[in-house]
Amino acid sequence: MPVASDIVATYRGPGRVMRRLLAGPPREDRALAYLMGGCVLTFVAQWPRLARDAHLEGTDINPTLGGALLAWVFIAPLAFYALASVSHLVARLFGGRGSFYGTRIALFWSWLAAAPILLLHGLTAGFVGAGPALQTVGLVWLGVFLWFWLSGLRIAETRADLVAESI
Repeated sequence: MPVASDIVATYRGPGRVMRRLLAGPPREDRALAYLMGGCVLTFVAQWPRLARDAHLEGTDINPTLGGALLAWVFIAPLAFYALASVSHLVARLFGGRGSFYGTRIALFWSWLAAAPILLLHGLTAGFVGAGPALQTVGLVWLGVFLWFWLSGLRIAETRADLVAESI
């Protein structure tokens, strides 16, 4: 299924989509593509807020965009890999039987699937600025992301057939 259709399907049932993503053999290239897609969309979501801040402060936007690019496209993926590993180890403490690959897919896909709301958050930050609207959109995004991630993590950690593939 195309990525856009899978994202829409995730809003209807994240467990079904996660089962489908984990059904085939482990594909680290696909996991990395999900992560990089989510990080690039997060970087793009920052543009309206950064443009607003640069305009209000009377500064150049280019250094700020460069810093955001470095943070979201080069540094954040490393942090996501570490977070996925830690979440797998914590799940193991609570009886998880999945694999590192499964937890990576759960986290990376959740980040990518929640990105449309993050784009809305960026637009709200750019056009409205700080306030209740921005906080509401941020809380909605956080709730949706956690829903996707915890649902996916539950599926990934209860799949005993992935234990042999714990890359």
